[in-house]
Amino acid sequence: MLIAGDIGGTKTDLAIFSSEAGAHAPLAQKRVHSADYPSLGVMAKEFLAKAKKPVDRACFAVAGPVIDGRVKTTNLPWMIDEDSLAKELNLNVNSVHLINDLEAIARAVPILRPSDVCTVNRGEPVAGGSIAVIAPGTGLGESFLTWDRSRYTAHSSEGGHSDFAPTNERQLHLLEYMIKLFDHVSFEHVCSGIGIPHIYRYLRDVEHLPEKPDVAKLIDAAADPSVVIISQALHPENPSKLCATAIDCFVSILGSEAGNLAVKFLATGGVYLAGGVAVHTLPVINKPVFMEHFKRKGRFDKLMERIPLHVIVTPPGLTGAAACG
Repeated sequence: MLIAGDIGGTKTDLAIFSSEAGAHAPLAQKRVHSADYPSLGVMAKEFLAKAKKPVDRACFAVAGPVIDGRVKTTNLPWMIDEDSLAKELNLNVNSVHLINDLEAIARAVPILRPSDVCTVNRGEPVAGGSIAVIAPGTGLGESFLTWDRSRYTAHSSEGGHSDFAPTNERQLHLLEYMIKLFDHVSFEHVCSGIGIPHIYRYLRDVEHLPEKPDVAKLIDAAADPSVVIISQALHPENPSKLCATAIDCFVSILGSEAGNLAVKFLATGGVYLAGGVAVHTLPVINKPVFMEHFKRKGRFDKLMERIPLHVIVTPPGLTGAAACG
């Protein structure tokens, strides 16, 4: 049996799988707050002790670049390596694997079920065409898949850290604001859970959009302001105009970068959006603003209309890690 995990900057999903039941049917599962633990080893050992199910393999999807079996997590103060983790979990060194979290999501794409996705643009998928994946969560992850004539192969990437490129006047002024805060302004700085508050503060402090006092207090007191900003933007009865404008701006940037991936990888097999922020902002992604920015690629706008777009609405990282393991 296998222990698999999807280790994110905010939360971690752990589960035990068997070859017989497959990657969609965990035998035991738990979600924990990542920062509550000093290391992945401590977290995994505690889970295994409570699950009381023996495992002989492990595969963990980690937010960060995995190089030679080692990774420094992007949004956690952890250094993880396969050899040390194998010893800590009392497993054979060759049976423990670390993969990038976006590679795990990409590995899940070929085995997604209809209930796992919400289609934004049906498009005209090309059999065997490349597939792009973009995942705004705590940070911004990107990956892609290529067809080798028999199956899809997943590739990891750190494309979320590429330079933020504004596409309209508001985004241009947002970049000017962000340059004063950071030496390097990446797409992750404005297109993720850590990016949404930057957009919000720009609109509040530079464009001087007003905010309701009660909402301002909620955001200031929140451990994760993006959660409050999204919820207030989508409030069914009394939405915050400032929060709604911030989410509209976020979704326009997400659409542009999803389009960038589509043209870079010629993703005629489709573009898949994943991550908690994408799921929580799905009502806005389904509005015209997202597709307008996705398609805005000059003379390639007709090609962009043909590219399928899907939002993965179930957590795919754990499924991908299990499939890999």
